[in-house]
Amino acid sequence: MQKIMIVEDEQTIRQLLMEEIAKWQLVPYGVTDFAHVLTDFLRETPQLILLDINLPVYDGFYWCQKIREVSKVPIIFISSRNTNMDMVMAMNLGADDFVTKPFSLEVLMAKIKALLRRSYKYNETTADQPLAHNGLTLNVDTSSATVQGTSVDLSKNEYKLLYLLMKNQGKIMSREKLLRALWEDERFVDDNTLTVNINRLRKKIEAAGLLNFIETKVGQGYLVP
Repeated sequence: MQKIMIVEDEQTIRQLLMEEIAKWQLVPYGVTDFAHVLTDFLRETPQLILLDINLPVYDGFYWCQKIREVSKVPIIFISSRNTNMDMVMAMNLGADDFVTKPFSLEVLMAKIKALLRRSYKYNETTADQPLAHNGLTLNVDTSSATVQGTSVDLSKNEYKLLYLLMKNQGKIMSREKLLRALWEDERFVDDNTLTVNINRLRKKIEAAGLLNFIETKVGQGYLVP
């Protein structure tokens, strides 16, 4: 059974979430030691994290960054903070979705289930089938890439971008399609977030010795020719 880790310091909300998650035959784990969230994560190895922003000791942005240093696990922020800056910062740090309090339990559970399906179907449907083009090999079974033997360290979103572009090699992928594929509700994502992820991905590939692997088609999108 898949485990959901809840990083929420309001006990009433945490308990409500745990009860609802258990109803859907998922395993809830509620964090109570907010000084050692990463330790709990490494010990419990959940398949998804619900993360508040306002927390004791360190905020949710801090813990999102720490978790992203070691894992690509899906993260959904749940917070009463709902400014565009909060949402953009969450996405730039590697969050997969942002839900504003007060929220509907039904909608949140739908998002959780959709994100679990989308995040873990890659390994189910494409394992052991690497994609290769122009000297770059994308190992979909391990979410890693190499350029002529040189390893390229990818974040979760960078891997998904590269997977989508290589899977559609020779076709222009519009910014809208990429945003929808990477984030469940692209309305909450600043358009610049995609540009930042593409630029980081390009730099990593170039640092491994492969230039011009991803082309920008002005006004249309991106392409792996």
